[in-house]
Formats: sequence, structure tokens, C-alpha cells
Amino acid sequence: MKIVVIGGSGLIGSKVVKNLRERGHDVLAAGPSTGVNSITREGLAHAMEGADIVVDVANAPSWEDQAVLEFFETSSRNLLAAEAAAGVRHHVALSIVGSERLPECGYFRAKVAQENIIKASSIPYTILRATQFFEFVGGIAQAAVVGEEIRLSPALFQPIASDDVAAALADVSVAPPVNGTLEVAGPEAVPLDEMVRRFLRLTQDMRRVVPDVRARYFGALLDDRSLTPGKNARLGAIRFEDWLAESKVKVG
Repeated sequence: MKIVVIGGSGLIGSKVVKNLRERGHDVLAAGPSTGVNSITREGLAHAMEGADIVVDVANAPSWEDQAVLEFFETSSRNLLAAEAAAGVRHHVALSIVGSERLPECGYFRAKVAQENIIKASSIPYTILRATQFFEFVGGIAQAAVVGEEIRLSPALFQPIASDDVAAALADVSVAPPVNGTLEVAGPEAVPLDEMVRRFLRLTQDMRRVVPDVRARYFGALLDDRSLTPGKNARLGAIRFEDWLAESKVKVG
């Protein structure tokens, strides 16, 4: 099958491309760097020629509220129109667990808007919602710095290795469309402040992490359901400590 991966050179996209090629599929890693732009539509029609499946893992270049909303809305509409014209049989999109539960966060609102556009289209689809990636834990810590401390909510947090996300995306891409939403999460739910504390300890960062139920996560207050999946989520196999040892992440 011909599979087009939009955002195919990014963190997740490059792993999905590799996974699907190893399974013997004809995979096009599409993005601006390869002449395929879902915003300007440059190269889009040509990329879709003969495609059976499109996997959209493109990421917005800006986190500013209006910019990210415009990116996902425009990109999704252009992709789905090109897919309809080309006869694509399955549209797969990566989204975020809990997006509708955190409307204070502009990025999450944009992902909900993207999901709604997909659901309203004529293309059979599967939306895979993932929890936050292990790769983002350091950035979450940096965003929570207040003076000499890192203040974070103790709400449950269940991050996942990007390799596990890519494997799940590859699996759902070649399976029949569910015309609905699936979830994938890490193997362990841990309070967010404790997860960051582990990260800092393992990377020999001595900054103090303070639990604070009023601390905001990119503008949103959290509870134990905000960032955790439902009962039927697929769980990744890679543990945070194992991933960290393998990735050799450094901070500070």
C-alpha cells in the first residue's frame, strides 16, 4: 500500500515512516522539506496520487493560540480535500489525550478543532490520542520554573515513549478505519510533580520540585483525569527510566 505520512521528518513521523517501510509498505515522508506543504497546498495533489492511507502527524510551528488553531484547521481541510480527490481510503491523525478537558490551553483547543474537521469529512478515519511524550518532560519542567523552584501540579500524568506512539500509529494505519478515537498512553500513571522529580534526579539536576494544586499546566488547572487515558487505552511497553537511560538526556 502507498502511505503518505504528513510531518514525516519529525519526531513521530520519522519513526512511523521507518516502521511502515520495515513492514514492506510504500511510504512517502511528506512535509515542506520534501516539497509537500499542507498549508499552501504545494505538492499536495501529487503526493496523494495513488495513496491508500494518509497519516497526519504534522505539528504547528507556533504555540500561539490563534496561530496554532489556524494551522490545524487549514492543514486538515487541505489534506482532507486532497484525499477526497485522490480516493484515499483511510485518514489517520495523531491527537492528545484529554484535549477536550483542558479548553484553557490553546494547543488543546486547536487539536479538538482538528478532530471535529476530520469527523465531519467524508474520509474514513482513525484518531489516535496519545498522552505526552517522555521527550517533553524536560520542557514541562522548564515551563514550570518559578524563581529557584519548579512548581507543578500533583495530578496524575501518564507519559509515553515516542517509539511506542509510532508503533501504535503504524498499527492503526494499516488496520481498518474505526471512524472514532483510540487512546495510547505510557505504562504508568504518576503524579506530574513526581515524574519531573524523577527526571531531575536521573539527570543530576538539583532544583527543587514543589507540588502545587494551583500550578497551571500551559494555562490549565489539572486533576487526575486531565492527562490520563480511559480504561481501554493501549499501553506502551517502554518505562520512563529505561527510556531516559537509553536516550542519555541532559538538562541544566
